[in-house]
Amino acid sequence: MKQALLGAVAFLAVPLTAASAQSIFTSGPTYPGFYVGAEGGLNWLLNNNSYSTDTGFAVGGKIGYDFVGLRVELEGLYRNNRGSGAVQYPNGAFGFVNGQINQVSAMANVLYDFAPGATITPYVGAGVGIAFVDPSLASGCTLCGTQFAYQGIVGVGYNVAPGWRIDLDGRYYGTTNPGQYTNNNISVMLGLTYKFGQPEAAPAPAPSPAPAAALSFMVFFDWDRSDLSAQAMTTLRQVAATYKERGNARVTATGHADKSGPDDYNMALSLRRANTVKNALVGEGVPASAIFVSGRGEAQPLVQTADGVREPQNRRVEIVMQ
Repeated sequence: MKQALLGAVAFLAVPLTAASAQSIFTSGPTYPGFYVGAEGGLNWLLNNNSYSTDTGFAVGGKIGYDFVGLRVELEGLYRNNRGSGAVQYPNGAFGFVNGQINQVSAMANVLYDFAPGATITPYVGAGVGIAFVDPSLASGCTLCGTQFAYQGIVGVGYNVAPGWRIDLDGRYYGTTNPGQYTNNNISVMLGLTYKFGQPEAAPAPAPSPAPAAALSFMVFFDWDRSDLSAQAMTTLRQVAATYKERGNARVTATGHADKSGPDDYNMALSLRRANTVKNALVGEGVPASAIFVSGRGEAQPLVQTADGVREPQNRRVEIVMQ
């Protein structure tokens, strides 16, 4: 079993190490939204003084919301491990049995993607919830023990297609004392999720002998914020009015951040700012299908500064209409 665990850790370490390479952090458009997913994998109920267990399995599903970087979800999993060991029967007698441990957990998880706009993004997370477990290998009842459950998660996600994502993670999962064994688990899970609300493909522009010149606008943000000021809203109303005058245009909103925070945090912050601008323009009557968002983090400052400087002009979203 130790060899299997070491192999699982090494398997996870390869994509996580690769994720540190600069090339995979190329930013791309992303968006907040609800997602659903299914997952399955291997589960090891760690051997203890009472039982010796074989490699088991885990299978389940989840539903969540992605805020772009931060994710929250509800997850349900079923785990099963077969094993052998000494058990104490209700009459006080001891015996050696072969049996199985069943577990069903309902967890509330909080996770964070370090590069939500990239093709490959490492993530970490933690969760708490409730579990229904077998008290022993020969309890005479199934899932009749109710326990507090907790887990820690580390993994890597692969955005394989618009809306679709594959996750590979390793996790530690445990509960309070279920009965005649110590409930410590290591799981390796492979999952597939689908996120709703992806932007529609850009419509083909109608041919025009004299296309209108591109127009640029800019709105600024307070430090570490993604909400809009009154001045910013005035500018966005002007953008919406210009769009309506043109009747047909493509609007690109590109978010930026200053250099006062970590690179991955600033990437997520710039995307949130761009999505805030998009939502405000939609509220002013611009079709969502005409607006395309992206984030550049701190990579393209308007004013060159040293790392760690809070430069107001670098906290911006640039809007181009063409």
